[in-house]
Amino acid sequence: MMPTTPTRLDPDSPAARYLSHTLELIERLRTEEGANIAAASRLIADALISERTIHVFGTGHSHMLAEELFYRAGGLVNVSPLLFEGLMLHASAPLSTSLERLSGLADALLLDHPIAPGDVLIVASNSGSNAVTSELVQRVMADGIPVVALTSLNHATSPAARPTSLPRLHELATVVIDNGGCVGDASVDISGINQRVSATSTVIGAAILNAVMAEAIQLAVDAGVAPDIYESSNTSGGDATNLKFTSKGGPV
Repeated sequence: MMPTTPTRLDPDSPAARYLSHTLELIERLRTEEGANIAAASRLIADALISERTIHVFGTGHSHMLAEELFYRAGGLVNVSPLLFEGLMLHASAPLSTSLERLSGLADALLLDHPIAPGDVLIVASNSGSNAVTSELVQRVMADGIPVVALTSLNHATSPAARPTSLPRLHELATVVIDNGGCVGDASVDISGINQRVSATSTVIGAAILNAVMAEAIQLAVDAGVAPDIYESSNTSGGDATNLKFTSKGGPV
């Protein structure tokens, strides 16, 4: 007789500890970040009501959070991710790290991707310390454009954080949502090695963004504005629905 495979993880296993910690961080969002989530949702709802655009930016792994909101099933059509391949990781991770620390790059990005008054910019940066992030936020806020920041205050305020001469993201943004992550992002201790593994900023960042968008869409609908929303292309009728948005000049 074959042995029965356990259906539950050992609660002391690294996998179970990671999942438990992630659940704690998500619950923390609900209990400790509610006011900031509500404030971010209000900014985005106001932009939707005014038919303005939601821009999203991140470097390195944080660029995935910009893609999380873009052309997404159940997501807003009026989202424009600020994606620059040099700041991603697939071509050259060391180059991406160098470029995100390069002063002046934000100006070039904004020339290629204008952000207008009435729009909202969402910026994800776990450390909040890179030059391109700080300078981008400074530039758009000087034009009166509100910024919603996703960051780790534990990391940003830690003496272990990499020094920077610029203000950090949480010191600049209009609304700051703290992801509660560990210094260095990795969260799980592994027996036999000195390094932690398994970062949390992506999964918690995605939870933050989807919570904010759900709240913002409800606020817009309550104000009499029903924003355009994508459907899954893998459902019957999804392609036809999405084609209506892309054919009229949507962001895809």
